[in-house]
Amino acid sequence: MSGKPSKTAAKVTKKTVAKPDTAEPVLLSGGNPQIAKGYGDAPVQAYIAAMPGWKSDVGHRLDALITRTVPGVYKAVKWNSPLYGIEGQGWFLGVHCFAKYIKVAFFRGTSLSPIPPGESKQKEVRYFHIHEEDQLDEAQLAAWVEQASQLPGERMCTDAKASGT
Repeated sequence: MSGKPSKTAAKVTKKTVAKPDTAEPVLLSGGNPQIAKGYGDAPVQAYIAAMPGWKSDVGHRLDALITRTVPGVYKAVKWNSPLYGIEGQGWFLGVHCFAKYIKVAFFRGTSLSPIPPGESKQKEVRYFHIHEEDQLDEAQLAAWVEQASQLPGERMCTDAKASGT
């Protein structure tokens, strides 16, 4: 009993100091924000706000385009990615940050016209990558979003809210 704090007490203090209540979201590999799973607009807006650098502005533009193109679109963040769908029908689109680009995943992308350029290991999925220097063709993106929203949605495991199951 020398009056020194125990090693355990010191470790607890360090952990407490390292994680303040106002901490910014953690960025995972490639700069993808770690946002808690949640349904509705709020978690999607939290994800977009946490997107690093130029990606946040593009995220706002994408979200506005999707919301404008598909009134009443259903939103969620799952697996650290915003998802967009039709309630009771599943998800048609997902967004994910990587170090040098944003990936927009169309879950039934092979049914879109023209087919988005990015291939996937999954049979029907197609990707569209957005890089910082790209000029967005919003008319093409809106056309893909509108087409995708009219196709059967992807029913992902533990998705009772979006899939109606």
